Amino acid sequence: MRILRVAMAQINPTVGDIAGNTRLIKRWIKEARKAKADVVVFPELAITGYPPEDLLLKPRFVADNRRALDEIVKECRGLLAVVGCVGQGQVNDKRSRPPVVPAGQHELSNAAAVLSERGVVARYSKWLLPNYGVFDESRYFRPGRMLPLITLRGATIGVNICEDIWFPDGPTRYQAAAGADVIININASPFQIGKSRIREQMLATRARENGVIVTYTNTVGGQDELVFDGNSLVLDQTGAVIARAKAFQEDFLLADLNVDAVVRHRMAQQRTRALSGKLANAVERMTVKLPAAPKRARVVSALEPLREELDEVYAALVLGVRDYVWKNGFKKVVIGLSGGIDSAITAVIAADALGADNVRGLFMPSPYTSQDSGEDVADLAGRLHIAYDTIAITPTFDRYRQALAASFAGAPADTTEENLQARIRGNLLMAFSNKFGHLVLTTGNKSEMSVGYATLYGDMAGGFAVIKDVPKTMVYALSHLRNAAGPAAVIPKRIIDRAPTAELRPDQKDEDSLPPYAVLDPILKAYVEEDRSPEEIAAMGFDRAVVAAVIGLVDRSEYKRRQAPIGIKITHRAFGKDRRMPITNGYR
Repeated sequence: MRILRVAMAQINPTVGDIAGNTRLIKRWIKEARKAKADVVVFPELAITGYPPEDLLLKPRFVADNRRALDEIVKECRGLLAVVGCVGQGQVNDKRSRPPVVPAGQHELSNAAAVLSERGVVARYSKWLLPNYGVFDESRYFRPGRMLPLITLRGATIGVNICEDIWFPDGPTRYQAAAGADVIININASPFQIGKSRIREQMLATRARENGVIVTYTNTVGGQDELVFDGNSLVLDQTGAVIARAKAFQEDFLLADLNVDAVVRHRMAQQRTRALSGKLANAVERMTVKLPAAPKRARVVSALEPLREELDEVYAALVLGVRDYVWKNGFKKVVIGLSGGIDSAITAVIAADALGADNVRGLFMPSPYTSQDSGEDVADLAGRLHIAYDTIAITPTFDRYRQALAASFAGAPADTTEENLQARIRGNLLMAFSNKFGHLVLTTGNKSEMSVGYATLYGDMAGGFAVIKDVPKTMVYALSHLRNAAGPAAVIPKRIIDRAPTAELRPDQKDEDSLPPYAVLDPILKAYVEEDRSPEEIAAMGFDRAVVAAVIGLVDRSEYKRRQAPIGIKITHRAFGKDRRMPITNGYR
């Protein structure tokens, strides 16, 4: 029986930390050798981290990536390693050159290098370059057009990268037709709600329709607004999942692949293997000989369960905060605690991500802050075991109004005075950041950011927006989820039950200015995430006047969102790279 043992290293690289990523790769190659693996696989662009963006325009960065590959080769004794890296080749076709690469410069590819101790055995360059949403690969890379096939211990292996496997008529089909028994697909596939299941269904289809074993190695970790969820997989030739790695944490997944079963399946299905013309000429075949396979007992692969969607969202937020804080050199964070649900869930996520000792709260009551808010902040901090300071802003607010009194004489109080309070709080939070080196986490949710229910240089002031892509209704759902997860609720019931309020004027409620969130959030999803027209949204059962008002608020608030801190993407379409609207915009 032909058995190929594959080790999948689901690692958490840091973009730009080539030396650190190289050490990580070398460490897991050693673990693969201990596990008697034939092949060890690493994620897409594992050496540089994903996405490296305009670091790719720095020649030294690309050269350092190449030197790292040379260093990794030395560790590949007795096995093959598939490592995501930046490939480099001479420009031959001016029409396919990315526009940012000057003529005559070596062009780049998103590559997978197949390494042995003798060097680079094969190199595959990604064929299908995503250039939508958060992806911008056509800016940097040229698509590949070769199909290397590696024969190892009697198994024929095809390697491809991320987007390549999403399309039925793509490299996977061609590699299988050329004789591949196993497809090794390496990835940096970002998380969004529901994607893990969609991804798994797609991979099952691809394995089944081509009669091949598919190994899918994903990266894990946070990178700016992106979170990579891991969930690496192995699927057999029938599309059945036979191994699954952990979600939202590093993992090392071992699988013994039965190559003979692939052959029997194809014979039973009467599958033909044929490529013609240019595709046949694109195939590069090579055989790699390793030392005789050591005696080894069959491994029982891990099969981690898929998480529920809401649990995935919470885990993504925790991982996104942890990696953004630590990878950027911060140790502690500071959060403005208001006694409301948004600041409460943000504090809980931060404490879970960083530890309670690394989270500091700041309660800043104004003349309109209720006694309940102060009590709820104290209750929340006690449950989380986080420290918090209280600084009343009333004296400062009074000074501001006195300073403006002559200029504002005769003008009634309005949102100007409300925003003054928010901006005083923003100044205090940034003072804590400057004095102690804490990163300020902002607490605005997607519903508020969509309609501009936030204050520039006030509650929007900070370094990282944890729940920026989380609608208000989901904030409540996450709060209930987290309260149910522990031995005791961490968010006080009164915080959850209270009507949302900014407390910037007497008896203020969010619904004084906005539709109820149960109405607002579906309209926002339809308009922002699904690009539905006002007529289509009204046809869903919403009042036309309400729809028009909400859309107007969204369109007019682009200038605010452009100045907001980045935040974690969890939906299909987040503000930022996913949705790029002009600020000066006459189209309504």
